[in-house]
Amino acid sequence: MQVCLAQDSRKKESLSYIKEEVIVTGADRVGLYIDKLKNKTIAIVANQTSIIKLANKQEEHIVDYLHANKQINVAKVFAPEHGFRGKADAGETVKDGIDQKTKLPIISLYGKNKKPYPSQLKNIDVVVFDIQDVGARFYTYISTLHYVMEACAAAKIPVLLLDRPNPNGAYIDGPILENKHKSFVGMHPVPIVYGMTIGEYGTMINGEKWLDKALHCDLTVIPLKNYNHNSSYNLPIKPSPNLPNAKAIELYPSLCFFEGTNVSVGRGTDKQFQIIGTPAYKIASHNFAFTPKPNEGAKYPKHENLECYGLDLRKEEKPNKIELKWLVQFYKAHQENNEDTPFFNAFFTKLAGTKKLQQQIESNTSVTEIRSSWEKELNLFKVIRKKYLLYK
Repeated sequence: MQVCLAQDSRKKESLSYIKEEVIVTGADRVGLYIDKLKNKTIAIVANQTSIIKLANKQEEHIVDYLHANKQINVAKVFAPEHGFRGKADAGETVKDGIDQKTKLPIISLYGKNKKPYPSQLKNIDVVVFDIQDVGARFYTYISTLHYVMEACAAAKIPVLLLDRPNPNGAYIDGPILENKHKSFVGMHPVPIVYGMTIGEYGTMINGEKWLDKALHCDLTVIPLKNYNHNSSYNLPIKPSPNLPNAKAIELYPSLCFFEGTNVSVGRGTDKQFQIIGTPAYKIASHNFAFTPKPNEGAKYPKHENLECYGLDLRKEEKPNKIELKWLVQFYKAHQENNEDTPFFNAFFTKLAGTKKLQQQIESNTSVTEIRSSWEKELNLFKVIRKKYLLYK
């Protein structure tokens, strides 16, 4: 793995020495990677977040920028979950197509084809990966990264990863995924919140030999400038349709558990992952109501057209851990209201990465005890994580 940062400039380029300086993404640091792409045929893994801020302060999509360079042959675009323009629902199959602006072929990496086929990489010299992640294990862009690295390693094609900040990079928390519960919403034995940028995560995939047959990807990371894991960073573009703002992104690691229950997280409203509720019951502490309706990113929202009773979390402080109290509260309310329908569904175990969390909640284990049960494995993960950190 290479990091494009000259050793003698490391002190100057320290990603924490002046916190007030503007964070510069890997994509913005064109001078560190453009020569690596000249006279090459490339494919780009990108979506709506893949924006470059140019020297004149103008913004341009990386596909448009590189496609306009006559010394670079952009052959195709690979698109992750939600598609190239980021408008598809979570879980919705994304179809192949043609980009209307550049006329480049777009190949979906979500649906049946999550990993580039050898034929799709034929005659490609370099694959550029530039997608904004949010730092939660069940957010599927790191799974897409895994499959891209695996396919490129098998084809002996280098990957150039343009690093971006992790908006949830200041803490590490949650149960470690058990290998028997691997899925596209959790492929690696890491906690739900792992505290790494996508560039650091890619180096860990390589270093821990998580690729099939212990393949090794020729990975180069173009690092961030003026970033550390405690840096505050509001994403300029929403990374997916149902994460519309900073509050939703902050609450996402805690609220995504509800996707594996009968409780809505606000899909079908404009407050996704900031409100939670169910039409099944209303209790005294549930003083907020909303009605999910079809919208962009939620064509068929949970509890469509039904009034849901629950909580508005938009004024909650920024979490420094996964918050379980809301999950426990709704489960208890479900039990107390003698609901016939199950509270949990099969997706909950995939999200948690273990059956144990559901069992703990069902047996009325306290939040303190649940969190204590994660501690040993979290400490072991922190030792592994430290090997791959590029930033303080």
